[in-house]
Amino acid sequence: MFCRASASLALWGWRMAGGAPALQDFLINTALMKVEIINTGTELLIGDVINTNAAWLGQRLVELGLRVERSTCVPDGMAIEDALREASQRVDVVIVTGGLGPTSDDVSREAVSGVFELPMHLDAGALQALTEFFAKRGKGVSAPNQRQAMVPEGAEVMPNPHGTAPGLYLRANLGAKKGLNCAVFLLPGPPRELKPMMNEQVEPRLRALLPKGGDHICRYFKFTGIGESDMALALQEGLEAISGLEIGYCLGKGDVDVRLSGTAADIERSAVLCREKLGEYLVSDDRRLIEDVVIAQLQDKKEWVATAESCTGGFIANRLTNVSGASKAFAHGFITYANEAKTQHLGVPAELIAQYGAVSEEVAAAMAEGCLRVSGADHAIAVTGIAGPTGGTVEKPTGTVFIALASKGESVAVRQRWFNGERERFKILTSQTALDFLRRRLCGYALPND
Repeated sequence: MFCRASASLALWGWRMAGGAPALQDFLINTALMKVEIINTGTELLIGDVINTNAAWLGQRLVELGLRVERSTCVPDGMAIEDALREASQRVDVVIVTGGLGPTSDDVSREAVSGVFELPMHLDAGALQALTEFFAKRGKGVSAPNQRQAMVPEGAEVMPNPHGTAPGLYLRANLGAKKGLNCAVFLLPGPPRELKPMMNEQVEPRLRALLPKGGDHICRYFKFTGIGESDMALALQEGLEAISGLEIGYCLGKGDVDVRLSGTAADIERSAVLCREKLGEYLVSDDRRLIEDVVIAQLQDKKEWVATAESCTGGFIANRLTNVSGASKAFAHGFITYANEAKTQHLGVPAELIAQYGAVSEEVAAAMAEGCLRVSGADHAIAVTGIAGPTGGTVEKPTGTVFIALASKGESVAVRQRWFNGERERFKILTSQTALDFLRRRLCGYALPND
C-alpha cells in the first residue's frame, strides 16, 4: 500500500511512433492493437441516459495495454450497420454495446450479419438459456425474446446470467470473404450485464489474441496536493527519457492520473522516478481513490477517524463510507452546519464563534478537538467554510475554508484554503484536501503549509 498523494494536470498526451500492423494468424501486438467502441441507443444521444459504458470500457481496455482509437455513439436502428462497416475496416477489434434486446429497434445482431454477410440461425444453447431464465419467473419465451437467440453463422455465444441478451463474439477470420480482418464483440447495454460479461468473457478472449510473452502493460499513478506545472516540471523530462514509454495525464476531481504504458521494465523505471520525485504526493499506483487508501491505512494501524463538517454537509463522511470495510475505521460523523450544532454536539464555545466567526481557524480547531473528544477516535477532521455563491466578505471571500486535523498525542493543525467555483466543486476540493491531510499524517509526512 502507498503512503503518498495526488495533484492536477490536464490533457491527454500520447507519444508513440508507428502504426498498427496487419494481424497475422490473428495474434496482435498488444502495444499496437487498435480497438474501437460503438455504443448504441437513442437514449444516450438525447441525454436520457449517461453513457458510462464508454468510459468504463476505455479504462479496462487501456489497462490491458490496448489502444482505443475511437468511441462512437449511434441511435437505435440500422445506423449501427454503417458504423460497424466503417469501424471494421480501420481497426483490429470492435466492441459494440447495446442493441441486443427483444424489440424491433435492437438490431446489432442483424447489423453484424449484414456487414459480414453471415446468415442467422436460431442457436439451441442460447434458446435453452432463455427458456431457463423465464421458467424461473414462471413465464415462457415470447416471440420477441426468441429473437435474442438468433446468432450469425460462426459467432460464439457469450452467456449472460444477469439478463436475457447473450453476448456474441465473431473471430476476425469470419470477415475474410468481405476482405475484413476484424474481431467483433457484441455486448448488452445495461452496465450490470455488460461489466460481468466484459470481465468474464471478453477479456480472456482479448488476452488470447495477444502473443505469448508480451509484457506491454499500463499503470496509473494517482497524485494529489501539487500544482500542474510543478508536477510536469518534476516528472516530464525523466519520463520522456524512457524510450517507448507512452505517457498520458488525466485531470480528475482534486487529483490527476499519470497514465504510463510500456514494457514491465519501462513501467518499473517510471515507478521509481515517480516515487523519487513526488513520493509524498503519490496516493496510489492502482487507481484507488484517496478515501480507499485512507481507510486501508487506518485499518492497518487499527485506528479510527471521525469527522465534523459544516460547509461540506457530510461529504467527507460520504466519501469514507463509500469504501467497503469503512465500518472498521469510521464510526462518527457530525454535520454541524448551524452554529448551535457546533456548540451542542462538539462543545465549541458560543463566545468563540461570536468573537472569531464560524468560519475561522479558531472554530475549526475547536471543532476538531471536540470531535476527537466526543467520538473517542484516534483522528478527527473538521471543516468550516463559505461554499457560496453568497455569504462571502472582503476578509473571507466565497470559497474560503478552514480545515483542521486533530490526532491523539498531536497538536491540532489548521490550514486555510480557498476553492472558488460552484458549490459541488468546493465540496470536492475541500474533502480531497482534508483526506489528504489525514493520509499525510498516517504516512508520516508533514502537512503542507498555507
